[in-house]
Amino acid sequence: MNPFSSVSGTAVPLRASDINTDIIIPQKWLITTERHGLGAGFFGNLRYLQDGSEPDPSFILNEPRFRGAQIVVAGSNYGCGSSREHAVWAHLDYGIRAVIASSFGPIFFDNALKNGLAVVTLGESHVAHLIQQLQMRAGNTMTVSLVSELVIGPDEMSYPFTMDPDSRSSLLSGLDEIQRTIESMPAIDAFETADRVLRPWIWDDSHA
Repeated sequence: MNPFSSVSGTAVPLRASDINTDIIIPQKWLITTERHGLGAGFFGNLRYLQDGSEPDPSFILNEPRFRGAQIVVAGSNYGCGSSREHAVWAHLDYGIRAVIASSFGPIFFDNALKNGLAVVTLGESHVAHLIQQLQMRAGNTMTVSLVSELVIGPDEMSYPFTMDPDSRSSLLSGLDEIQRTIESMPAIDAFETADRVLRPWIWDDSHA
């Protein structure tokens, strides 16, 4: 996965709570295991008119000032519903690098961290304030820094956050669990070599 240290760019406010994975990426887009191309289906049932032919100008992602958004600020329980990993892939393929909410669906949260999508939990009042600013102010640029563990709002006010150290390390390095295991193979091999000497009976497969 691509490493994540920080992102500064357009942020889009999605005030609603309980935005589920079927809203994020409708079922008709789940016919592939490819990660590329899913950005077209990101909020697909809302971004396009009913016949799917043209963008719906009334949907917030299609408003000129929110096009090309890299950050989502959303209501609580974001990413609830089914476990489809496509929901995370759709964010990344669309260009979203970070999502800020007061709470997340747990499966979506884990999938995001394992794919390089930064998910930042802030208090409800802070999220509500950020959404209000993004809706009312002309400026909509924000920063999410994993290095300093800060969100910087449109008014340049800072909001500290914390992330599990292991997840933070994975995002910063761009290494998922498999890649980190591969990197640890020399240490694993050294342990097994030493353990064969200390506990040879464990490694004896003659009685298998």
